[in-house]
Amino acid sequence: MDSARLTTHKPVTADVAPETVLHQVFGYDQFRPLQGEVIHELVAGRDAMVLMPTGGGKSLCYQVPALVRPGTGIVISPLIALMQDQVMALRQLGVRAAFLNSTMDFQQARDTENALLTGELDLLYCAPERLLQPRTLELMHQASISLFAIDEAHCVSQWGHDFRADYLGLDILAREFSEIPRIALTATADERTRKEIAERLSLTDARHFISGFDRPNIQYRIAPKINANKQLIDFIKEEYATDAGIVYCLSRNKVEATARLLCSKGYTALPYHAGLPSEMRAEHQERFLREDGVIVVATIAFGMGIDKPDVRFVAHMDLPKSLEAYYQETGRAGRDGNPSTAWMVYGLQDVIKLRQMLEGSAGNDHFKRVERQKLDAMLGLCEITTCRRQALLRYFGDKQETPCGNCDTCLVPPETWDGTVAVQKALSCVFRTGQRFGVSYLIDVLRGVENDRILQAGHHAVSTFGIGSELSSAEWKSVFRQLVANGHLRADPEGYGALQLTESCRPLLKGEQTVNLRKDPVIKSRKTAGAGSKVKDQITDHVGWEALRACRKTLAEEQGVPPYVIFHDTTLFEILERRPQCLEELAGVSGVGAAKLERYGEAFLKALAALGADATQAS
Repeated sequence: MDSARLTTHKPVTADVAPETVLHQVFGYDQFRPLQGEVIHELVAGRDAMVLMPTGGGKSLCYQVPALVRPGTGIVISPLIALMQDQVMALRQLGVRAAFLNSTMDFQQARDTENALLTGELDLLYCAPERLLQPRTLELMHQASISLFAIDEAHCVSQWGHDFRADYLGLDILAREFSEIPRIALTATADERTRKEIAERLSLTDARHFISGFDRPNIQYRIAPKINANKQLIDFIKEEYATDAGIVYCLSRNKVEATARLLCSKGYTALPYHAGLPSEMRAEHQERFLREDGVIVVATIAFGMGIDKPDVRFVAHMDLPKSLEAYYQETGRAGRDGNPSTAWMVYGLQDVIKLRQMLEGSAGNDHFKRVERQKLDAMLGLCEITTCRRQALLRYFGDKQETPCGNCDTCLVPPETWDGTVAVQKALSCVFRTGQRFGVSYLIDVLRGVENDRILQAGHHAVSTFGIGSELSSAEWKSVFRQLVANGHLRADPEGYGALQLTESCRPLLKGEQTVNLRKDPVIKSRKTAGAGSKVKDQITDHVGWEALRACRKTLAEEQGVPPYVIFHDTTLFEILERRPQCLEELAGVSGVGAAKLERYGEAFLKALAALGADATQAS
């Protein structure tokens, strides 16, 4: 980042109300639920712990107080990409923001440190490992600090899905800077993780602000994995052919193969995983942020802190390890509040693979027990026959009294069937064949297939041979998947894919317990399910929309920033609807703050005027 720009902005505000800063700097008329309370708590000099869903406006909770209180707000952020993205967006608003990280040379870092010491910064972002260096701590003691904000605070939890050891040292802030208010923020933490965050960061006495976890604009859909590649292509082609999205895969090889597949179908798809050169990862992330309609295919190495508002879908080609991971990854869709989809396919091999990885891990018994609980909760969401959103919210301690009407189980309620006899047949077959075979072999035995392998093993003579011909192979796969998901069968911990009985299957084998199984449903597309892109669906003046987008793109290229940093789609749509004739009218549009009005207002007014002139000539 160009250090010479650090002093080009004037101080934004001093001794003014948070509401005034919200309007003048960020262009919004009112805070979202809980934002105002959190901000006033910090402005008063008190600590806070904030749990707010992705896209819920966590950043404003510390950005506004940092502008109201004297001194510089210090933001601890885990990723370089995240801090660069936020600093870039803040500078567009006229805020004096900078970061300290490993991408800077000695002189750039020195200039930034001097700007901090001389009071020329409103916000400074740095990674935890940088903050904890003795030199940086000494710098903080010399500077005027307004607050400390610990973003992505779940990274402090050793049971969390994004644990970062450097976060454990952040309790030093409570000891050495006790007079400075601190705020910890996260979007994903169950009750156990929230307690751990508060204890490790010395925030047990802080006021806790817990917003609802619900993201009502996201439609949750989970389907059985039949032909995953075809299912993904059909989903994107039917619903999001021109939109930005993220596709998550478990392995690097699958990331690259899926990206190649999408490219072969005409989509702009870019791979992203830790095995790629850092320059390529940076380039792919940059293209995703700046270009329209780019799909990133990634491992979980991608996404934390990505603030792209118009991601219309997040697809999972493999099962996440926990609901925390699923919630955070799916939360990267629809940050602008417009309808989006969290789509996933999963199958029996996903369950077996994750269970084997868990049992074969180096963790102690307590760790494995916690991880089993997390995986069981994830599997429970997949196999549930009631509202998925209610189950997801319940896991995080949130409640929704009625079914959401915007998940696949609400839109297309799954059927169930009495699977008691089928389950007994499946479990008996596992036992009769010695608990040494995988699902495909077991299905062949049940369906009476006389292949060489079965004949050589002598399993054509067992009592379960051919007793399951009434079900198709796909139906038997569903039975076995649900038995593994519900813990009645387990994968061989040695890693060979064989299914083995567990103690919980005993009452099923004895007929002491009946079993209802889920019929794998046919998932309807978004078009029949009733979702859609709110902004796109409401646009009637497509010529005007494209003209405003072209204006935004030109300005973004001139500034070297992604288009959404200029204005979000929702702001652009409101400009198109209201057709402001002057700067004063444009200032009334949500998302148009003072700095952006001054910087971009005339350009958009000219674009609107040109539309009017074209319409007059056409008539």
